[in-house]
Order: sequence, then C-alpha cells, then structure tokens
Amino acid sequence: MRGDRVEVVVAADDGSRTYEIVATRAGRRVEVTTGRGIVEVVEVTRTGEPVRTARFMAARVVALVEHPASETPPASAAPPDSS
Repeated sequence: MRGDRVEVVVAADDGSRTYEIVATRAGRRVEVTTGRGIVEVVEVTRTGEPVRTARFMAARVVALVEHPASETPPASAAPPDSS
C-alpha cells in the first residue's frame, strides 16, 4: 500500500547508516525477507513484480523498523462534518 515504509539501520565502519525503502505508488507494498545471512527488502506491485530491491548482510543490520501505511485517510482529506 502506498506509504508503507521500512527503515534499515546498518553498522558501518564510521558509525551507522540508515536506509529507507518506501512504497512510492498506489498499490505497491514493501516486503521483508530474511534468510542465509541476508535481509532483503523489496518494493513490489499488486501482481508481485519486484520494482526495487535492497539487500543487507544480516550480521550488519542493527535495526529494522516497519512503518505500515495508515488504514484511515489523513484528517485533512476527510470530508467536513455536516452537523
């Protein structure tokens, strides 16, 4: 869903680096998989076609935070109350 976002914090030689993968268009979502020492974050379309992929060594990943898109529209997009 547009607005899905995953933040990945990776340990680097000079501290840590933060990467952000975002579902950029309507109907796209972000999926996270782990296996064999790799963390993979993929932005996919409705049909499951990968659009962008980011891979990280699991040993270097400090934090992985998933921010799902909100189910309700923002307050500014809601119609005004007619009471």
